[in-house]
Amino acid sequence: MAKHATPMLDQLESGPWPSFVSDIKQEAAMRAANPKGLDYQIPVDCPDDLLGVLELSYNDGETHWKHGGIVGVFGYGGGVIGRYCDQPEQFPGVAHFHTVRLNQPAGKYYTTDFLRQLCDIWDLRGSGLTNMHGATGDIVLLGTTTPQLEEIFWEATHNLNNDLGGSGSNLRTPAACLGESRCEYACYDTQACSYNLTMEYQDELHRPAFPYKFKFKFDGCPNGCVAAMARSDFSVVGTWKDSIKIDQEAVAAYVAGEFKPNAGAHSGKDWGAFDIEAEVINRCPSAAMKWEGGKLAIDRSECVRCMHCINTMPRALRIGDERGASILCGAKAPILDGAQMSSLVVPFVEAKDDFDEIKEVVENIWDWWMEEGKNRERLGETMRRLSLQKLLEVVGQEPSAHNVQEPRHNPYIFFKEEEVPGGWDRDITEYRKRHQR
Repeated sequence: MAKHATPMLDQLESGPWPSFVSDIKQEAAMRAANPKGLDYQIPVDCPDDLLGVLELSYNDGETHWKHGGIVGVFGYGGGVIGRYCDQPEQFPGVAHFHTVRLNQPAGKYYTTDFLRQLCDIWDLRGSGLTNMHGATGDIVLLGTTTPQLEEIFWEATHNLNNDLGGSGSNLRTPAACLGESRCEYACYDTQACSYNLTMEYQDELHRPAFPYKFKFKFDGCPNGCVAAMARSDFSVVGTWKDSIKIDQEAVAAYVAGEFKPNAGAHSGKDWGAFDIEAEVINRCPSAAMKWEGGKLAIDRSECVRCMHCINTMPRALRIGDERGASILCGAKAPILDGAQMSSLVVPFVEAKDDFDEIKEVVENIWDWWMEEGKNRERLGETMRRLSLQKLLEVVGQEPSAHNVQEPRHNPYIFFKEEEVPGGWDRDITEYRKRHQR
């Protein structure tokens, strides 16, 4: 029998989709039965009380979680999010309900042995509830008490060889797509880049020193499977310099209906015959494509590498051979100034070997942002306040048309003294010789 009546939560189980409420109830029943005979290190009824406090929050229209102080493990300033219930007498099982973040492997590759060991640790020392994965990408372990934090940390680092992730005003856990391990579109090794920068910046990951959070994400191509351009302060997105490779015979086969567009992804419905003009040419965002005389042509100078044509006709089109990555900065969720997408900062880096070219950009940005950023101000907000022009100066990048989305609305352009011939203290007599009144 349930410990708490939860009529409002029960409604969330009535739809066609899986419900987190059902998952919590399942875990509550498992802990009550305790088939493994575990000596639970936190209250057995933790999931029951979690349901109870959530039902109370729904009824009251306000949260019953509070921030009761900072908790963590020795030597680390991040990785644990302290959470306390403001009704501990009514729900003692969640009086402490801290979240632990673990650094996920690049590309989220796991062995079943690792996952079993992880679940064994969390069944014993936590609520048994996990989130695979959090919005940043971490392994999220939901709900434990303060005395268990050091025990979990020791077992994760010594038995699983796995470190904590990031939280607070620090570098958050980097995240990468599968990259070259599985994807033919990957333009650089995202997993190697993510691992390299994770190991390089351990201090920034575990000891908060920034104005606010800072996220790395690594997408192997513009398809953006980890949504780097929308969700990270510093996104490294694979691209290429040369032209898209075209197999004209395969293009003709698509037009003739021999191959299904989009690799058959939309074949559950009869959309009619494939129309290359309507489905590819007219959908090119930069109008870089032509279909004339049974031949497909792409203007390399106008192509913005959006991937639409490649996704539609994957057997006919391939990414170029001169591959690397673009660096974009400033994306964030809507907290202060509202949501914003990344801005292109460095159009192309090779993204090879030790990724030193990327690290140089990172460290220049950090030095500037830590000096100029306000408290709880994301990099994108600092960019909006002080201008993209200033960020380009910090990075040492010459401005280019790739940095411009549209012409400026403000007609006034403010020059620097070094940009004006003769500077501010020019000789007026010499000037008037050249500009007669």
